[in-house]
Amino acid sequence: MVEQSDRAPLLDWEEMPPPDPGQAAQTPPQPPREPGSAAGKSSARAHTPIPTTTIIPATTITIPATTPAVVTCSPARTVAAAPARTEPSGRGCDDRPHPVPVPFPGLTARHQWEEKDQIVAVFVVTFDTRSGNMIEWCLPHDMNLDGVEFKSMASGSHRITNDFIYFRKGGYFGLACFANMPVESELERGARMKSVGILSPSYTLLYRYMHFLENQVRHQLQCPGQYSPLEAFYEDKKAVLPPSGNGLVTACPTWSVTSINRCMHPEMKITHPAGCMSQFIQFFGEQIMVLWKFALLRKRLLIFSPPPVGVVCYRVYCCCCLANVSIPGIGVSVPELRPFFYINIADISALETEVSYVACTTEKIFEDKKELYDVYIDNQNVKTHRGHLQPLLRLNAADKEKYSKLSEQRQMLLYSQEVGEDCTSNEEDLFILFFMELNNRIFQTLSEVAGSSDPTLTVDHMRAMGLDPQGDRSFLIDLLEVYGLNVTLVVDNLCCP
Repeated sequence: MVEQSDRAPLLDWEEMPPPDPGQAAQTPPQPPREPGSAAGKSSARAHTPIPTTTIIPATTITIPATTPAVVTCSPARTVAAAPARTEPSGRGCDDRPHPVPVPFPGLTARHQWEEKDQIVAVFVVTFDTRSGNMIEWCLPHDMNLDGVEFKSMASGSHRITNDFIYFRKGGYFGLACFANMPVESELERGARMKSVGILSPSYTLLYRYMHFLENQVRHQLQCPGQYSPLEAFYEDKKAVLPPSGNGLVTACPTWSVTSINRCMHPEMKITHPAGCMSQFIQFFGEQIMVLWKFALLRKRLLIFSPPPVGVVCYRVYCCCCLANVSIPGIGVSVPELRPFFYINIADISALETEVSYVACTTEKIFEDKKELYDVYIDNQNVKTHRGHLQPLLRLNAADKEKYSKLSEQRQMLLYSQEVGEDCTSNEEDLFILFFMELNNRIFQTLSEVAGSSDPTLTVDHMRAMGLDPQGDRSFLIDLLEVYGLNVTLVVDNLCCP
């Protein structure tokens, strides 16, 4: 699949995680940067089409709904389940990636999670006062990068000094770092704006090069046209694609309910900064339970926020984590909840064919394009124009109880870390396992009822699943329909104890 280049163990663009599992060496990312208007503009380069991506499902593992587990992976991708704590880590979101804790003693995180280099393109985007956003330079020269000039500079970025952006380009994922530098130039209207980015078939390793991209965008601002470090980087990291072009080196992590997803969790963890789960919880509060229902129903979720957009890309990831299920056979025909990260109006045609996704944008025009989304999230305001989904916006007693339990577990871990009793648990494990166990309990109950001689779901069943017999009725009806479960829902006396 991918041929790894011969190179020294550590180059200036790599981040080596510390061998000590307790350490948290971090690669500082930067806040979101500057976008241009995407409509009607195109790259000045001619490119060939991008090969399509072959999606590779993650390994499926059964974990009892009552026993939390962490799935660890060996270098050969063998998966095993081990008991785990589900308390949070008390760190705040500093927008900086952290290495994954080492599950196997004696091996560094780098050894355990080493993946072959798979950078398929590197590029520099600039803002030209006459032409707008344009691709200034790229390798390989025949790569189809149309639209990347707008994805790597989020609309409205001229008002900020720097940013980082995750995005999708066809079957690839991209990471770009943007910077805006004042200059004394009438031609540039007093500001020079550029982005330096890369494309890969998977976003899980892009975090490794965040610091390198930040340095390079500053270098491009100060010394435009000096591309030798980027050329060396590409030669060292480039992926070798199959000659047929029918498949890619690897696929993006999936959140399909047919796979456990925990095998991919450690890679996702080091992709995103420690503490962002905490920030996600604090930002949305009880509204997380509303987002959870929409994610589990595989709806199209669009998050609006003005720049910077880097932190908002992390919220896309957090939303996807709400829908993890580890019970095999559940949702075989259910669409995957796809992370699109940052989108702009150039993505409208692609979104028209998507049935399930989570994305973010800085362009307010999307709010009026209701045919492209089911749920629109503006700041902490979650809304939907779909009439049958309106009841899901209202929090019920069971939702508040679940959120209270999540908060209690977070506080317990914070306390244990303050007194020095627990220095290994982290908030991402708490967050992901909390919702995975919640989802497992629901689908385990539904599967047992569906397979019984009397497939009737009672009020007791709903309470056992942690659902409100009355307030969650419409949610449960939608859930049964989406996942194709043959269960009869009792309609009498739902309000009675």
